[in-house]
Amino acid sequence: MTTRTPNVQLSALVAESGLTYEALARAVRAVAAECGARLRTNKSNIEHWISGSVPRGDTPRYLAVALSRRLGRLLTPADLGLPSPAEAEDDTIGLSLGADPLDALLPMWRYEVDRRRFLRASAYSTAAAALPLHHLHDVAERTAAARTGYTVGMAEVAAVRDMIHAFSEMDERHGGQHGRSALVTYLRDDVAPLCRARFRTDDVRRQMLSAASRGVHLLGWKSYDAGQQGLAQRYYLQSYALAAESGLPGHDGFVMRTMAMQGLKLHRPEHCLNLAETGLNRAKGRVDAQTEALFRVVHAHTLAKSGKHRAALSEAEHARTLLTSAPGDEVPFWALAWGPPAASVYSRTAKVHETMGDHRAAAEHYTLAAAARPGDTYARIVALDLVAGAEMHLKRGSIEQACATWHQALDHMDGVRSVRTRKAVSRMRADLARFRARGLRCVAELDERGRGFLTGA
Repeated sequence: MTTRTPNVQLSALVAESGLTYEALARAVRAVAAECGARLRTNKSNIEHWISGSVPRGDTPRYLAVALSRRLGRLLTPADLGLPSPAEAEDDTIGLSLGADPLDALLPMWRYEVDRRRFLRASAYSTAAAALPLHHLHDVAERTAAARTGYTVGMAEVAAVRDMIHAFSEMDERHGGQHGRSALVTYLRDDVAPLCRARFRTDDVRRQMLSAASRGVHLLGWKSYDAGQQGLAQRYYLQSYALAAESGLPGHDGFVMRTMAMQGLKLHRPEHCLNLAETGLNRAKGRVDAQTEALFRVVHAHTLAKSGKHRAALSEAEHARTLLTSAPGDEVPFWALAWGPPAASVYSRTAKVHETMGDHRAAAEHYTLAAAARPGDTYARIVALDLVAGAEMHLKRGSIEQACATWHQALDHMDGVRSVRTRKAVSRMRADLARFRARGLRCVAELDERGRGFLTGA
């Protein structure tokens, strides 16, 4: 006969909740019913679980939700002393699309705050990049809860959006290393419980999950900016899961678009074209024209990388046409991740031309992109567009124009803490090396300024 070890964690939480075994069993049945499942949980089941038996199937999650509601804080099965697949292996955390994205995000956030390094040093996974392609229709309906008696409405959604917008502006103005821990804490302690709340309407629930997805997407972007590509990918996957669960038209496709962009940047084109095409197909006809332009221009870039140059140019032109076709349309909150859509379209169009070797057209579009964003709000991305434009001028043999554009980029980098901006300046100094012997004054002045920037950074 097997001897069970009593579950002291679960016992303590049940005692803290003040619920009788019968009342807790009733709460578990209620949560399961909200998720479309029928359970016969009774007080005997609660007794067995506290004695050490493990609930079957999704019951641990229903139990965690029921206790979360009662205690007013977010709990996972692991907190209840029950097996949690998301924490089974450190190196697989976040690299799957499980039943509940929060179950994957909570351990990731715990390690972020603890400064655990294994996730930050994790490698980009080509296999993981394909996950959304295979999970488009596999996201189950889920419901969870926050504080007892508290019902979430659009006011709470608006507050979350405002806070994430503030974090996003801080990120663009000062770089991804600013406010990262604060964002993790906010998402973990405030937003995650709201995602498991009682909602006034189903639309409120959808909007809250979408806002949470945008916050997790921002964490992915911060990790990307810090050069932590594996961690960025994990955040993007969980952002995708939240967006898919929200059901808002186009949002899950937008995260797929981001994953395609990451793959292109890392010169890992596997799945990029499929991600971009699938994301576009999930958005076109369901979003406004400016948002659709964002999808189409990334699709154009993946086409160019695949050698389909004529199709790429046609798609890029389609994106530019969409920008002006309905300028008064409201752009969704999640589609404004990088500011004005026009700037993103110009910048990505520049990359299409760059891929095809048309450096003059690329430089022109990088200039348009930099001018389309408010420089004080989007300092980092404006600087990086200017850097890319300078590199195009250099490839055309125009060293003076390249130096002038690099100076403009450095003007925007003051106060920005970003691995990408430091790498851009280091690359600039390497590109200038072959011109130093010519005694060009513009080169010497720019190189000295770049050296000073790196010393200060």
